[in-house]
Amino acid sequence: MASRTAGARLEEGPRLEERWRDILSAHARTMCEIDRVLHPHGLGASDFEVLDILATAAPGEGEQCRVQNLVGRVHLSQSALSRLIARLEKDGLVTRSVCVEDRRGVWVALTSKGRDLHTEVLPLQRAALARTLGA
Repeated sequence: MASRTAGARLEEGPRLEERWRDILSAHARTMCEIDRVLHPHGLGASDFEVLDILATAAPGEGEQCRVQNLVGRVHLSQSALSRLIARLEKDGLVTRSVCVEDRRGVWVALTSKGRDLHTEVLPLQRAALARTLGA
């Protein structure tokens, strides 16, 4: 019985690989389309993702989110996320501050410029999702 189960799993392998490749392909197409439509606004897909999460997680003016909370939601390494946030800060889209309770923690918040840019490009990103994901 164990050998039948192992054999069945081997037969599923090609189907799983096809599904996996389909997922990767859809992700790549979607990210490229988002990058394309946001590029004229000085943003990439990952930049937008951070702005979008901040706009949702901290919807009020001046509300902050811990960078550590972004790590699990943005598909970047912690160092890549730190570089991205530094770039967004340099562009005046976010501010960073050290957490008083935990000096290792860092807070990040959208600036009004960041919130305005997010509002401006949100329809473009959502339309790109609809085109590439067939919604």
